[in-house]
Amino acid sequence: MVLASLAMASLAAACHAVENRGPLELRGPTMGTTWSITLVPGARALDRVERDAIDRDVRDLLVHIEGLMSTWDSASELSRFNRFRGTAPFPVSQDTFAVFRWAVALAEETAGALDVTVLPLVHAWGFGAGGDAAAPAPDAATLTRLREATGIRHLELDPDGRWVRKLRTDVECDFSALAAGYAADRIAELLADRGLTGFLIDVGGEIVAHGHNAEGRLWSVAVERPEKQGRQVARVVPLDDMAIATSGDYRNYREVDGKRLAHIIDPRTARPIRHALASATVIDPLGVRADALATALMVLGPEDGLALAHDLDLAALLLVRNAQGGFDERTTPRFDELARMP
Repeated sequence: MVLASLAMASLAAACHAVENRGPLELRGPTMGTTWSITLVPGARALDRVERDAIDRDVRDLLVHIEGLMSTWDSASELSRFNRFRGTAPFPVSQDTFAVFRWAVALAEETAGALDVTVLPLVHAWGFGAGGDAAAPAPDAATLTRLREATGIRHLELDPDGRWVRKLRTDVECDFSALAAGYAADRIAELLADRGLTGFLIDVGGEIVAHGHNAEGRLWSVAVERPEKQGRQVARVVPLDDMAIATSGDYRNYREVDGKRLAHIIDPRTARPIRHALASATVIDPLGVRADALATALMVLGPEDGLALAHDLDLAALLLVRNAQGGFDERTTPRFDELARMP
């Protein structure tokens, strides 16, 4: 559907050269979720040909990234890396290497709370492409063995050769805490390269906003309050050339022996998180950082997560379950500053 002959393209240019200065909506599926873009051309008009070209380029980019980083696709570059049982350098694409570099940097920045090498533990607890949702909880011996293979220290990166090397053959990686945010950043680059300045990108809930909306104001994004019934809004945040991401334990979970198991695994304990933090939201100039740091705060919990957010001067909002069955909001000064923007 994205291919067209030159004759068809010429006909479209002739028949659909009508200028469109209003907001345009593009959307579709990706990475097991959805993506959407709202474009505000402003003084610059977009005709149908350019709109279709943008739509095609975005879809091609997302197909490319998913084909590199999906653990649900056995043919993806990351899946092939995970199956590789050697310690020789493994050449990877530019995008995959970029995410590996972010993974190493953010693992160091969060003292290991963000750890892409947790994939075997994710599977052991019944989540992800290799997990069995009906399986019992893994025993202590299994967790000890898998924990030994967990840790960013088991990876070596070479930017000159653009390769990644396992220092243990059983290391396997999961980019689910970075890929959507990274994809949103790449789309933002694509749109900016086309001279577009007003847009809101949403890839699986990881959002990047630039410029202004159709009313000439900053984009406003709602942060969900994780109620048991329905969806409620906790905060509405204005974004000025920023990204926002939320990680939580309230959508993806399963029950084992009457216990609720969250899909987020703490690499320090090799177990699903068990604390009162229901969701963590981070605002950052980059989607990949907002995405990963929100996950890291969820791993750390309400106290340690808030402490890290303060240490890194993050714009963070934590929703913590209280004894009354509601939520307490904990914010950083940076978040409060951004939330007050007009």
